[in-house]
Amino acid sequence: MTAAQAQERPATNTPEAGRVALKFFFNIMQAWGCSVAQQRTLLGGIGNTTYHKYRKLPEVRLPRDTMERISYLMGIHKALRILFSNSPEKAYEWVHKPNDAAPFNGQSALSYMLQGRVVDLADTRRYLDAVRG
Repeated sequence: MTAAQAQERPATNTPEAGRVALKFFFNIMQAWGCSVAQQRTLLGGIGNTTYHKYRKLPEVRLPRDTMERISYLMGIHKALRILFSNSPEKAYEWVHKPNDAAPFNGQSALSYMLQGRVVDLADTRRYLDAVRG
């Protein structure tokens, strides 16, 4: 990567980037109707104290794993908004509906993602990107 390319890429390890990521995360969690326990799992199994600190939307350098998880959730949200552009509420409902396609195999996308692994978020994003075309 050239120096110019590095300058064009937004920094994701800054406290401001952490605050923006957390703001997105909590907004999408509200739209999806996720419980605190589900949110903590999606953030990588964080502790209750850390969760409540994050809820205050501080400017904080988030761990790389947390930023990666939120990045996948952003991609999932974007793909759903594109797929359901005529009906945004269906985009939020989709994560709760059973899905027979691989990798979900009859469970909802949310249930699949709640297995807690980063790869589960990545699989969900890849699935939606493939559906989107």
